[in-house]
Amino acid sequence: MSNYAKLPAPSPEQGLNRYLQEIRKFPMLEPEQEYMLAKRWVEDEDTGAAHQLVTSHLRLAAKIAMGYRGYGLPQAEVISEANVGLMQAVKRFDPEKGFRLATYAMWWIRASIQEYILRSWSLVKLGTTSAQKKLFFNLRKAKARIGALEEGDLRPENVARIAHDLGVTEDEVISMNRRLSGGDASLNATIGTEDDSSTQWQDWLEDEDADQATDYAEREEYQSRMALMAEAMEVLNERERDILTQRRLQDNPVTLEDLSGVYDVSRERIRQIEVRAFEKLQKRMRELAKEQGMLASA
Repeated sequence: MSNYAKLPAPSPEQGLNRYLQEIRKFPMLEPEQEYMLAKRWVEDEDTGAAHQLVTSHLRLAAKIAMGYRGYGLPQAEVISEANVGLMQAVKRFDPEKGFRLATYAMWWIRASIQEYILRSWSLVKLGTTSAQKKLFFNLRKAKARIGALEEGDLRPENVARIAHDLGVTEDEVISMNRRLSGGDASLNATIGTEDDSSTQWQDWLEDEDADQATDYAEREEYQSRMALMAEAMEVLNERERDILTQRRLQDNPVTLEDLSGVYDVSRERIRQIEVRAFEKLQKRMRELAKEQGMLASA
C-alpha cells in the first residue's frame, strides 16, 4: 500500500504528544462512509480510499499500542507496529461481512504488536509454552484486577492468585514480573500538553471484550498463519524440523539434554541447530508472507 509512506509516523524526535495531536486531525468515519471507501478499495484498488480508511483509524492503533507500554520497548516503535497491523487489516477487510473495520482491525493490530514484542524479547528468553506467552501479555492486566500494581516483587498471596488465574507456576509469575517491572507508568499519568492535561494513560487502554467479528478474524488469521508456517517448514531439513518442533512448537518442550541423546551430539550443538532453524523459519515465513500479500509494504 504505497500511501503508507505518507502516514504520520511517531518518532522520538517528534514526541508522543505531538503525534497524538496530529492523528486526531483525521476525521472519524460514519458507517456508510466506511462501507463505501472499503468497497472502492476492494473493487477498484483505490489507494486513496485505503489511505483514508487507515488514517481514520490511527487513533485506534495508538490506543491499543498504549495498552502494551511497560515492556521496555520504544513507544514510537510499538505504535509503528500497530499501524502496520492496521494496514494489514485494511488490506484484507471485507465490508460485506457486516461489521465495522475497527472491530476487525483490533486483532490485526494486537497481533502485529505482539509479534514485535516477542521478536524483540526473543522466544528463547521468554520461553515458548502457550501458558508463558499468555502470562507475558496478561500479567499486568492480572495485577490490575487484584490491585497489585505496586512496583517490586508481588506479595505471595497475589503470586498464588495470578498463577492460578493464568494457569502457570508461581515461579513463572515471579520471574516474569521481575522482567517486566520498572516499566509500568501510572494509569493516571497524563499524556496531554500543558494546555490540555486531561487525557490519562487509562483513557487510551483498549476494550478487549470478545465479539463474533473478532473471533472470526482470529480464526481466519490463525488458519492462514498455520498454513504459512507449514509451507515455510519445508526450508528446514529433517533434523532441523524435528528439533524446532520438539523445542518450540509444543506446550511441553523436550530438553536439550534429551535431544542431545537422540542425536548423539552435545546440548550446545542442539541449541545451535534450534536457533539456526528458527532463524531460517522466520526468514522464510516473512518471504512467503510478502509473496502472498500478508505483509503491508512500505
